[in-house]
Formats: sequence, structure tokens, C-alpha cells
Amino acid sequence: MEERIEKILSEARTIAVVGISDKPERPSHVVAGYLQGKGYRIVPVNPMIREVLGEKAYGSLSEIPGKVDVVDVFRRSEDVPPIAEEAVRIGARFFWMQEGVVSPEACGILDAAGIPWVMDRCMKKELAKRGK
Repeated sequence: MEERIEKILSEARTIAVVGISDKPERPSHVVAGYLQGKGYRIVPVNPMIREVLGEKAYGSLSEIPGKVDVVDVFRRSEDVPPIAEEAVRIGARFFWMQEGVVSPEACGILDAAGIPWVMDRCMKKELAKRGK
């Protein structure tokens, strides 16, 4: 898993943050802001907001113009399988489920498509741990 995390963090540039909040105190907002500050391009995905962290928000992964390297998920575990299916459809390179998000079903979908995934880990903490 550590090797996979290292590959994602070093190769990814564009991160779709699914379930991002426009509330600064929410973990999704904090993590996305941190990623943005580290030079990643974040693409907010939340049908309830128009913009966050200076970036236009999209209602779904399919609405994002251009390629996405990582789909970073801040949703309930039971909501993840359809997001994994959509990530496969848009050709995402990697899939990341934040701390507390666990979906073996999504992992099966991603494995079948050959998309490396990380589950139940925080991208911000993993970057900080590596001094990035």
C-alpha cells in the first residue's frame, strides 16, 4: 500500500474532490485546501455548491472537462460504489477513499478496471508524513 500511495502522490496533478464542502471547518475543505497549497489542481465535485477554494464546482465526475488523475472521496462508505463506477467511466488513473471511507465493493470495481486505489487513509496526512 505504501508504494501505491507514493505513486499516486508523485504522479497525480489533478484531483477531483467528491463530496467537498464549502464550509472551511469541514475536513474535505481543509484537505482540498492543503492539496491546492501543495500545487495540486483540485476540481470540486458537489451538486450543492457552485464554487469552492476559487475553483468551479461540478455536479458529478462526468461533468468535469478534461482528465482527472485522482478521484478523492469524502462520502459515506455506502455511497462509494457508484462513484467508483463513474471514475472508471471517465478514465481516472487513481481512486482515494478518505479516512473512515471503506468500500470493498468499490475496490472490486476498481480492481476489475485496473485502477489503483487507497482506502481509509487521509491524503493530507500521507503527504505530510512524506514531507511533501
